Amino acid sequence: MKFKNLKLSFAALLVTGALAACGNSDDSTNENTSSTDDTKTEEISGTVTAAGSTALQPLAEEAANEILEKYPDLSVTVQGGGSGTGVNQVAAGAIDIGNSDVPAADKLEDQSKVDQFVDNKVAGIGFAIVVNSDVTVDSLTDAQLQDIFSGKVTNWSEVGGEDAPINVINRPASSGTRATFVDTVMGDVTVDDSIGTAQDSSGAVEQAINSTPGSISYLAMSYLVGDKAESLTTLKINDVEPTLENIASGDYKFWAYQYMITDGEPEGAVKAYIDFVSGEDFAATVEEMGYIPMSELDK
Repeated sequence: MKFKNLKLSFAALLVTGALAACGNSDDSTNENTSSTDDTKTEEISGTVTAAGSTALQPLAEEAANEILEKYPDLSVTVQGGGSGTGVNQVAAGAIDIGNSDVPAADKLEDQSKVDQFVDNKVAGIGFAIVVNSDVTVDSLTDAQLQDIFSGKVTNWSEVGGEDAPINVINRPASSGTRATFVDTVMGDVTVDDSIGTAQDSSGAVEQAINSTPGSISYLAMSYLVGDKAESLTTLKINDVEPTLENIASGDYKFWAYQYMITDGEPEGAVKAYIDFVSGEDFAATVEEMGYIPMSELDK
């Protein structure tokens, strides 16, 4: 994969609206009428509904706002809930797009529908191990993280820190961020859900980490920009910093694609929105918000 220089900043806006998407064009022709533009512009209007990954949510919300400049009659509503929630709401016909940190097959409850679902890649994203500011270690190995989240290690002194309890803050099973953590860090070691607490959104994890002494969890790097970059403490994994450059080199493995999942190939307003998120017109914003534009990734 290839990357350009990526800078980080944070912006997230929520745009709300109501129902249906359509594409309209003027089908009438008159050979006596001349025009300086031989290409007719497709008008996109209606409402697109999306829900799911809270890691992707800030980007999805900002895209919902910026797309209005291109399609002023298009409204996009975005909610969180976790990757599994988003994918299964699409399966139920409740929403148009399931925002997810993992492919549909990883979260779809009705596996008979897998073949009809489309995993539309819209960006890449890195994740980081985050801890409360009182934690004194600055790096953990894969094995140490596996020991902590499986409940084998319960005191920071066991991994080079001070004599203080480790407070694990996890994500629920529906979380795509958790799925990525399991796939890239935990491997075959099982997360022990009986220890610590679970938070159902990235924002809730951020608040819990800042308010809980000795706490540890994981967050998307899109939550580690702007003021939050200073207020949250990140750890290295295997002495490798969680930077986009280290993801590019292959030295840092805790990252994933971000998907906008649809039931069938996207069409009309849904396609217009997904194309906008993954396209060149929005790429600079993608970079600024801490994500990796699709144009920077080998397809």
